[in-house]
Amino acid sequence: MNTESVKTVVDRRDGKLAMAHFYVAFIALAIGGLAGLLQTLVRSGKFELPSWTGYYQILTIHGVVLGLVLTTFFIMGFQLSLVSKTSGTLTDKQRKTGWIGFWTMTIGTVMAAIMILTNQASVLYTFYAPLQAHALFYLGLTLVIVGSWIDGAAIIMAYSSWRKANPGKPSPLLTFMSLVNTLMWIVATIGVAATVLFQLLPWSLGLVERVDVLVSRTLFWYFGHPLVYFWLLPAYMAWYAIVPKIIGGKIFSDSLARMSFILFLLFSIPVGFHHQLMEPGIDPAWKFLQVILTFLVVIPSLMTAFSLFATFEMFGRSKGSTGLFGWVKKLPWGDARFAVPFIGMLAFIPAGAGGLVNASHQLNQVVHNTIWVTGHFHLTLATSVILTFFGISYWLVPHLTGRVLTKAMNKLAIIQGIVWAIGMTFMSGAMHAAGLLGAPRRSSFSTYGGSEQAAEWIPYQIAQAVGGSILFLGIILMLYIFINLAFFAPKGEEEFPVGEVADQAEKTPMVFENWKLWLGITVLLILFAYTIPFIDMIENAPIGSKGYKFF
Repeated sequence: MNTESVKTVVDRRDGKLAMAHFYVAFIALAIGGLAGLLQTLVRSGKFELPSWTGYYQILTIHGVVLGLVLTTFFIMGFQLSLVSKTSGTLTDKQRKTGWIGFWTMTIGTVMAAIMILTNQASVLYTFYAPLQAHALFYLGLTLVIVGSWIDGAAIIMAYSSWRKANPGKPSPLLTFMSLVNTLMWIVATIGVAATVLFQLLPWSLGLVERVDVLVSRTLFWYFGHPLVYFWLLPAYMAWYAIVPKIIGGKIFSDSLARMSFILFLLFSIPVGFHHQLMEPGIDPAWKFLQVILTFLVVIPSLMTAFSLFATFEMFGRSKGSTGLFGWVKKLPWGDARFAVPFIGMLAFIPAGAGGLVNASHQLNQVVHNTIWVTGHFHLTLATSVILTFFGISYWLVPHLTGRVLTKAMNKLAIIQGIVWAIGMTFMSGAMHAAGLLGAPRRSSFSTYGGSEQAAEWIPYQIAQAVGGSILFLGIILMLYIFINLAFFAPKGEEEFPVGEVADQAEKTPMVFENWKLWLGITVLLILFAYTIPFIDMIENAPIGSKGYKFF
């Protein structure tokens, strides 16, 4: 880590930009969390929605607001603060670019939200054709994506400025990680931007009569799987480079951290077909290829696990621990900044195992389109990622607002993390179990409540409602903590923890800064994985009886 470039405090002007992103993110948490609670209650069969709303409307709110809005705003605010901290205060031009990105995303979010709330865009989180939304919904989503690109431009500009001022030196680790995630996001969102701008938006405006559904779904999942890593990599940033400082240890290896992020850039995008394993119209050989590429993503995940637990063990040994797991006792379990993200780390073990099931062609046939997939989704994003985001908020929000994390808020934060873990154990566990029994995803209780098979699912649906209720309590606690840290906590200077690399770590090679190489390989992998399948889809697309191209 290039500690000489790390400032003590993030510039207040940069802090206001990051906090603006966080305000929108936590408003999204409140709205999306309420929709999620209502959704689980409806699925239990013990609750009916008011006549003025519907199950698929609240399902769309929950997915879009939490899966796209909360995550994108939080991640961009977090990465801007990381760059400002480790590469120096943003220039006026960079900061202005960030504000333009923020307002573009916010305007797009409001447009999409209005369409969902007026029930003109109940098309779910994936907004698959032939479900059709109002044109303003698609336009709003486009603005969210474009705004995130503008935010990303500010990060790229800051990185470039640092490199020009420090030739021949590896960039600060957290700036490097933010850049990788930004580049991956820009490349990945080209897919969803293409299907929205050239297919769904013209279709909703009546400019074209039909949509090629398979092409649309393929473009979405070209984006949809790296979206998962866009969520996950900021958590990895905290695990790799911030948690070691919090516990009083050092980063195991700067080079290993950079290599794992480069591998995510290479292998996270050309793998969308593993979400389409059950769909005809795609040659099985290309599905098999992308399944192999999907399993290659396991490598940087295992590298991360090794690095993290090596850091923990090195710290424990330095404090005198002995035995195989003696170091566990030395970790600061009373510090919410560590304890809550650590719960997220542990959740990623079963979450990763479930991901291997989803990516395997044979096993995927058992769980495809069942609520198992939703349970997996809630272990990865809603536990591993979100709990780490909460852990980041405990120190970053007071740092940016000139306040401190008090002992009372620290204790409440630990309680909040435990409440979340309990609620998710009930809800995600029940989803996985019901999925193995064939319970479908996305369906309300009324859809299948009278069937004989549904009787097997009812206990699990009730368990989901119990878990969802506990999680909503966790959301209330988190919102209380956020408001306190942003507006009411005592004035002071909260630490922005940035880890230092262990003394025995190898020197970081400059090849990691060769973006022509890494982006070139990324583009080649994408072209290799998608060019021929796309040609096949377009050449062999049958026309359905209603004018849409169905498969």
